[in-house]
Amino acid sequence: MGVISAIGNSVAENHQSLKNATCGVSKEFDLFPTKYAGLLPFGQVPISTEDLQKQLLVNDPGVTRTTLLALHALNEAIADCGISAEEIQSFDTALIGANTVGGMCLTDELYNDANEKTDGSDYLASYDCASVNLYLQKHFKIKGIINTINTACSSSANAIMYGAMLMKNGYAKRAIVGGTDCLAKFTINGFNALHILSSDNCTPFDEGRKGLNLGEGAAFLILEKEEDIKGRKVYAELTGYSNANDAYHPSSLSDEGDGPFLSMQGALKVANLTADKIDFINAHGTGTENNDEVESKAMIRLFDKPPAFASTKGNIGHTLGASGAIEAVYSILSLIHQEVYANLHFKNTIPSTGLTPVQSYTKMPVNHIMSNSFGFGGNCSSLIFSKV
Repeated sequence: MGVISAIGNSVAENHQSLKNATCGVSKEFDLFPTKYAGLLPFGQVPISTEDLQKQLLVNDPGVTRTTLLALHALNEAIADCGISAEEIQSFDTALIGANTVGGMCLTDELYNDANEKTDGSDYLASYDCASVNLYLQKHFKIKGIINTINTACSSSANAIMYGAMLMKNGYAKRAIVGGTDCLAKFTINGFNALHILSSDNCTPFDEGRKGLNLGEGAAFLILEKEEDIKGRKVYAELTGYSNANDAYHPSSLSDEGDGPFLSMQGALKVANLTADKIDFINAHGTGTENNDEVESKAMIRLFDKPPAFASTKGNIGHTLGASGAIEAVYSILSLIHQEVYANLHFKNTIPSTGLTPVQSYTKMPVNHIMSNSFGFGGNCSSLIFSKV
């Protein structure tokens, strides 16, 4: 697996930052001109686009920051796995990537191209959401099944699920799965129009929560069938997964959390686990009024006593299409090291639910961990990773 976020450029750096309860979200912002710089906190990856290009030796015209973050994370995942070029290029290897913005991160270039203010910039082929995977396909010479998923904030959780289902049904021996998104005017202005961006650092599951902080990053994982592992190191087993949609509202979950409840319940069924076997929940936990109360209600519905839970969006912000994959990596780190990470900035419980997240780095037995990702339109996904 490989990851880049506001708290680290590798799995090891992210792990150390999680242990140290590092917050990578701040009002220091210099990626592009925006009137919200210095006013709103963001989880910015502290590397310029130009430096990413140099580090990754990318000289091709029209490659966006979204794609560069993806390439960075996938390079680490491939090196970590030890998978050969022949295996990557095999027709048995699938690539399932996710994002929400794609090349639309270049909002100004898109505007100028769309209004014929240019003769056609280098980025014309990059505006499509599929542009990221098309670049990765060409770069790594991937010949197997390739797909791009955009289901808002559940995108890369669904990419992981889809890759697993391809393998289960005989369409692939291995699947490269993950997601990427970078900060952009498109998302900053869009989320601000919804009035769900907090002017302070987000406070997931807190009574006084004001909204979310946008972040950026990427993560990729490599899934293989047990019989095809060939002696490679194995971090965890993906035992459960499920997607449900409550179709309640374009940007809100139903009051009783039907979508989250059904996705968590479905993941337990696929994993053949009872609810009491889940040791920890990596919660979606955006810090918005709707999500945190609804996710809490869904946990109370499903579990006789909800297990320990926390959100890492206080560390890195909400990375949209990358969040499910990044948080899958964080969940696997919990399994490997038998530990869970703090839900930052929490002070008071939500009165209607009374649930308190983990507030400090804690060593504890973790055999099964559930990771939740809920998207606009009620598209809800839950993954279960188990210790091997």
